[in-house]
Amino acid sequence: MARIHVIHENPEWLPPLARAFDGRGLPWTEWNLSSGAFDLSGPPPEGVFYNRMSASSHTRGHRYSAELTAAVLAWLERYGRRVVNGPRALDLEISKARQYAALEAAGVAVPGTVVVRGEAADVTAAARARYGAGPLILKPNRGGKGLGVRLFADPDALAAFLADAPEEEMPADGLWLLQDYVRAARPFITRAEFVGGRFLYAVEVDTSSGFELCPADVCEVPAPSAAIGDAACPVGTAAPVQAGPRFRVLPEGIDAAQQERLEAFLAANGVEVAGIEFIRTAEGEVLTYDVNTNTNYNPDAEAAAGVAGTDRSGPGAIAAFLGRELAAGARAAA
Repeated sequence: MARIHVIHENPEWLPPLARAFDGRGLPWTEWNLSSGAFDLSGPPPEGVFYNRMSASSHTRGHRYSAELTAAVLAWLERYGRRVVNGPRALDLEISKARQYAALEAAGVAVPGTVVVRGEAADVTAAARARYGAGPLILKPNRGGKGLGVRLFADPDALAAFLADAPEEEMPADGLWLLQDYVRAARPFITRAEFVGGRFLYAVEVDTSSGFELCPADVCEVPAPSAAIGDAACPVGTAAPVQAGPRFRVLPEGIDAAQQERLEAFLAANGVEVAGIEFIRTAEGEVLTYDVNTNTNYNPDAEAAAGVAGTDRSGPGAIAAFLGRELAAGARAAA
């Protein structure tokens, strides 16, 4: 029987999708690629395959899950299976450098970024050459959840951190990114959600107090005068924010021209489900700094917006989309 196959490595992220699938009576199964084996000489099962492999899989002890997923996706495509978020999406998920190159190719502005491979002295030298004595962001090229992202007041603070950084702090692929510290007009970022390659909704995320394990790669940073900001994102705050929910669905959506550019970027790169994060500077410039092809959703924000449990929610939209793709495949095979 053809069904929806969810490729992943973290069962804790599955329940919202499971409820959406089950509530619509869709046949589905999970394929946990934290480890495993598959036979390249035989055909895969029938159905639609939804890739949810995460760039942060290595932080859960699954260092090679992305590589295993790449092999599985190649096998699926060799047999012509319908794959949502295929090899190119996985390639972008595990490399912010490749994300930025693809975004800029699509006319989407990103923060200034330097890629560095080398010892601590090489990273520091690159930081001095780019930023002089000013603030900068350090992040791993393969990241996720805001892990390993820090703000430094200057390259001297960066050098001190790198001198004592334990092995587990090193980037999984050996590549560091040095990134411009961007001061936003307000302590918020925006995360735009896309399903089926089309805009679904946008969430405004308050970064003023920080948070862990959120769907977005965002977090609080101290002022640039601080030495080190643990788990910092490329957002500074220019003004305090009043108390309220950290996540809020924006009823007005996003700028139409920006939506068009982001949808064109997704289409050009074979990405069908994604959350794309951007900030607006005090000067009004919009900078995109993360593409998450393993997107999660905030249930409280969806409930407050009146979309929870519907096809306008994140899980609901994905279930409806995959259900349509499954039905289309069944009609084509009939």
